[in-house]
Amino acid sequence: MKVFYEVLYRYFRAPWDIGPREELVALVESGRLKPCRAIDLGSGTASNCIYLAQHGFDVTGVDFAPAAIEKGKALAKVAGVSVDFIVDDLTGLKHVNGTFDLLVDYGTLDDLSHKKREHYLRNVLPLTHPGSLLLLYAFEWAPRWWERPFYSTLALDLGEAKLRFSPYFQIEEISRNQEQKGFPRGYAVYLMTRKSNSP
Repeated sequence: MKVFYEVLYRYFRAPWDIGPREELVALVESGRLKPCRAIDLGSGTASNCIYLAQHGFDVTGVDFAPAAIEKGKALAKVAGVSVDFIVDDLTGLKHVNGTFDLLVDYGTLDDLSHKKREHYLRNVLPLTHPGSLLLLYAFEWAPRWWERPFYSTLALDLGEAKLRFSPYFQIEEISRNQEQKGFPRGYAVYLMTRKSNSP
């Protein structure tokens, strides 16, 4: 999987490279997300990082594909913003330190196997403190029979996000689109707040 992303980011334009995501933009423009210490978990070519930095956030972008980090650095330089970029693996972090007020994940968790999603959660939780916000965008729909062999690394099961995160976060669903035509067939966006009394 890592090789796939390295080749894609180095030689092509990813189909999801469409600028800052609309839910993130809406939350910032409405004032619900205010400038703070933020990290983009799986930052790709850094559209979200750059947008946040342009709006006063202290931003770190982390991705396991060096080519993505290189592109992110170049685009941040063109945009005239400062972003701290780190090559690291969210299922086994070695180079990211401290906690963050805002964590953003657009399509990283849902790209992992179920076992790696457990590793992701164990690595991401230490990056939070009580009150930290996690904005999670994930593909999520009930799979058709022919999707099942590869579905687990394409999308979350229905209800999986709440099952995984509810012991640690208060969860608000801010957007959902299900039963879309074509592929992918649905997504959900959650804004989660780290509990003060969680495990």
